[in-house]
Amino acid sequence: MTAAPVDTGLSLDLASETATADLAGRIARISKAGDVIALRGELGSGKTSFARGFIRALGRGDEEVPSPTFTLVEIYEFLGGKPAVWHFDLYRLEKSEDVYELGFEEALGEAVLLIEWPERLGSLLPQERLDVELSAGATPDARRVRLSGDRGWMRRLAGLSPA
Repeated sequence: MTAAPVDTGLSLDLASETATADLAGRIARISKAGDVIALRGELGSGKTSFARGFIRALGRGDEEVPSPTFTLVEIYEFLGGKPAVWHFDLYRLEKSEDVYELGFEEALGEAVLLIEWPERLGSLLPQERLDVELSAGATPDARRVRLSGDRGWMRRLAGLSPA
């Protein structure tokens, strides 16, 4: 049974892909091992761009971050005590239980999980998570983002530093 996260009421207009990456970086800096971040939106809405900004904020800043559409998961490990990031793209997942073959349980305990197409998990999607819903903005490069999460995420988002 997956309950919807508590709505934080945080909606933002992001003017560019750079602004999306900046927001992702700020969220990356407040993330910790065991966090689940569900990236929602239509094809081309910016989910992979968000993931790229998140991963680069924890790394050197120049990591290759391809969409894991065909591999289904990419794993990134960092120095300095930063948690690993497991970037899942579940668009091609045939049934939710198949996620266990990708190391999902292992990742839940020790890494930050970025999950594109989280609805493919059905009831396996953890209730304690941050939902990042991306949609088209006023211009081709702009995005609208809505953040919602459980109480733990609400507290962390309240302390999110401004851009």
